[in-house]
Amino acid sequence: MTTATIATVADDQVAATRRVPVARGYRFELVKLVSQWRIRLLVLACWIAPALFVTAVSQQSSLPVDTLFGRWMHATGWAGPLVVLGFAGTWGLPLLTSVVAGDVFAAEDRLGTWRHLLVAVRSPRRIFVAKALASLTVILLLVAGLAGSSAAGGLLAVGNQPFVGLDGHLLTSADAAGKVLLAWVCVLAPTLALAAIGLLGSVALGRSPMGLLLPVLVALAMQLAQMLPLPVAVRLALPGYAFIAWNGLFIGPAQLGPLLIGIVVSLVWAVTATALAYLLFLRRDFTNLSYDGSGRRAVTAGVLPLVGLVAVTVAVVAAATPAAGSGIEQDKVQRSVATVFAHLYRMQTEQLNRPHVTEAQLRATATCNKGGGKVAAKGPGNDWRCVVTWHLPDVEAAGTAIYQLDVTADGRFVADGDGPKEVNGYFLVRTPIGDAPNPLWQFDGNVELLPTTKG
Repeated sequence: MTTATIATVADDQVAATRRVPVARGYRFELVKLVSQWRIRLLVLACWIAPALFVTAVSQQSSLPVDTLFGRWMHATGWAGPLVVLGFAGTWGLPLLTSVVAGDVFAAEDRLGTWRHLLVAVRSPRRIFVAKALASLTVILLLVAGLAGSSAAGGLLAVGNQPFVGLDGHLLTSADAAGKVLLAWVCVLAPTLALAAIGLLGSVALGRSPMGLLLPVLVALAMQLAQMLPLPVAVRLALPGYAFIAWNGLFIGPAQLGPLLIGIVVSLVWAVTATALAYLLFLRRDFTNLSYDGSGRRAVTAGVLPLVGLVAVTVAVVAAATPAAGSGIEQDKVQRSVATVFAHLYRMQTEQLNRPHVTEAQLRATATCNKGGGKVAAKGPGNDWRCVVTWHLPDVEAAGTAIYQLDVTADGRFVADGDGPKEVNGYFLVRTPIGDAPNPLWQFDGNVELLPTTKG
């Protein structure tokens, strides 16, 4: 055998053992994902179903008023994507991350294809990176479908009308479009956190179905926690809070503090869970074809670090924010109710063709108590009662209106008019797009949980 032949054989052996580039592995994993029938169905559903849902609901006489911005679906097409966003943050996105990220590693265990994949790629590190990037790409595609489809359905069914914010002020169509897009971008952070938890469960639990269900179970636990009267520091330190903190974008000025904290916490969870999944993946035994995950390793290298992360984030948020208790206090409720009332009173005045009045002229104030004054006026509950007082130009007597409030633990409230009926009773007003209920009859609002400097 000549020297040239020996060199050629050596070069062929080196090329054969050369590791597959990450980009090539990523394309391969992405093709594997999108070739699965359930992934294709999810893509079609996310790009079609929201538009059909928003269009159908917008044509109904009864609206989902228990959902944030649901009562405005007749008035503007920008309410539809926010209603879908609320549902997606509660159920849709946790399910999507479970199906995609929660199964991306476990599928190889079920099919017994790890040996073939390792022989082809020759690098567990690159396999992990390729699978993580492929699952992230599919999740982003699904989220983009939910946002784009719901917005298209709302605009086609109702139109590009101005949007009423959570504090009652009117947003232009362009401003509403930007804030709706930003709200969807903000929920990517907690979605990434759930996806990382899905990767961790898929690696740690192998073919066990618990790995597939882990993102849903974690999201459900976060939702239950948000319903409890937790201290503000604990509430903001949970990654699920970012799924609801986007509502602060629709208040003027925007309540960015809780939103930014929620995003940072979610990203920290995403990085930590991904790093834990990466370390577990590199340490696993690929020669065991019946691998079903190590329960002990899942607890020590997966659960315990995340529990420690919760404790650390709670401590950091508590030290960084001076808020105490639930964050729902009497002066905050009064200020929020008065602000929403003033904005909506001005809207009602224009709809009834009455003389123009500004919020500054109204000088609206609210006096609120809880439990008829028998309990401390703080914390969530459906026993809040507010009396709103306002003034009209050239009118000596002040006007008053009564509202019953249901304040939830996350700061959102629904105000129900309790008289006088000429002000906050149920009657129809004429709007540019048709008849609509009196805007002062029932309205949504939000109490900022963190301390505020607004007067």
